[in-house]
Parts: sequence; structure tokens; C-alpha cells
Amino acid sequence: MSPGAGAPGTVLLAGIVGSTAYGFAHAGSDVDRLGLFATPTEELHGLDRPAESYVTTAPDLTLHEAAKWCRLALNCNPTASELVWLPDDLYETRTPLGAELVAIRSTFLSAPAVRRAYLGYADQQFRKLLTRDTAEPAARRRAAKHARHLVRLTEQAVRLHETGRHLIRLPDPERVRELGERIADRPDSAEPLLAAAAERLSRPGVLPDAPDRRPAEAWLRRVRAAHYRPPA
Repeated sequence: MSPGAGAPGTVLLAGIVGSTAYGFAHAGSDVDRLGLFATPTEELHGLDRPAESYVTTAPDLTLHEAAKWCRLALNCNPTASELVWLPDDLYETRTPLGAELVAIRSTFLSAPAVRRAYLGYADQQFRKLLTRDTAEPAARRRAAKHARHLVRLTEQAVRLHETGRHLIRLPDPERVRELGERIADRPDSAEPLLAAAAERLSRPGVLPDAPDRRPAEAWLRRVRAAHYRPPA
């Protein structure tokens, strides 16, 4: 199934995300895909709003409508934001409008949103670790997955805050995997990691205090103009 198959509009940008993108994938890992699409503009003029997301698990694919994706990215949603920071070889669809979005990716970033979103997601992973019974092998594997993502999120947050760059493909995934295994066995060992990330994110960084919404607004208006077909 291609990223555009079954989408309720024109897919502008799509690629492979998740464990494959980070370098965590192993034989048998699912391949997760993420993208964004443009609803035909005339469908936005009626009484009922069209769906803003399309999700399927066969295969694992999530597509967000262009406006929804922009709102998520302006809040630095870690999952949605990955789409515009992928290595080139992981894109499966990149239209001219999609390439324009990649070109303005830094304008979506802000220090408070990175701190809130990334540390918030990392804390969610930590709480899952604290409540998970790891006696069963399947539960132990899920705990290790939560722990890996906790490590990844904290390190990505610090890198974004200090460099303004989002590194999706981790340079040392095995180190993160091994650290995740240790944290899965002793969840409380993640507390210093979370505290250190919070401390570094409290220092001055390179990101602005608020995102620049103007490029996203201009881009979205170009999307709407390009996808308007007047009714016959």
C-alpha cells in the first residue's frame, strides 16, 4: 500500500518514521509511516468538516490534514514534527509543496513548546514503566520499548533546544537500546536522566520563545489555492 492509497485528499509529504527511522528496528519490526494530505479546498466550505486524520494499521499509516499537521507542529508534537526532519532516503512522497514545508521546518520550533511536549511525552513513558508488570516476556519487551523512547525523547529535546536541529536517525541506537534495557529493569534509574534533561532545557538555548506562525500560514494558503476546484 502506498502512502497515498485510501487517503481522503492529496498526500503532500510522507515517509517512514518510528523505530526504522531511529535505528531501533530489528527483524520483524513494524514499519510505521506518517504523512500529511491536503483536503480538496471546496470540501472545507460546507456545513460538515471533513476528517482531519486518516489512520490504518494494515499497514501502520497515519496521515494528518495539512492544517492539523501545522497545529501539531507549532506545538512541537514529537511524533508529527518528525515528518519534516527525516533523512532524505526515508521520504516516500515529497511533492513541491511538501518540499516547501521541509524548508520552513525551523519556524515551527519554540523553546517552551519543545520543553513541554518532549518532556511531557518522556514523562508519559516513565509513568508507563512504573505501572507495568514485567514478569511476562511480552510485558518486558513493551517496558524496554517505553524506556528506549524515554531516552530518545530526552536526548532529542536537549539537541533541539541547544542546536535547533532535530536528529531523527540516532548516531548510537545500540547505546540507547542498552540503556533502555537497564531502565526497563530499574525504572527509577530514569529519574536522573529526566532531571538532567529538564535542567538543560531550563538554560538559555537557541530556540525562540514562540514559533513564527507566518511561514506556516502562507504555506497553508498556497495549499488551499492549489487544491481548490470550483464546483461545476
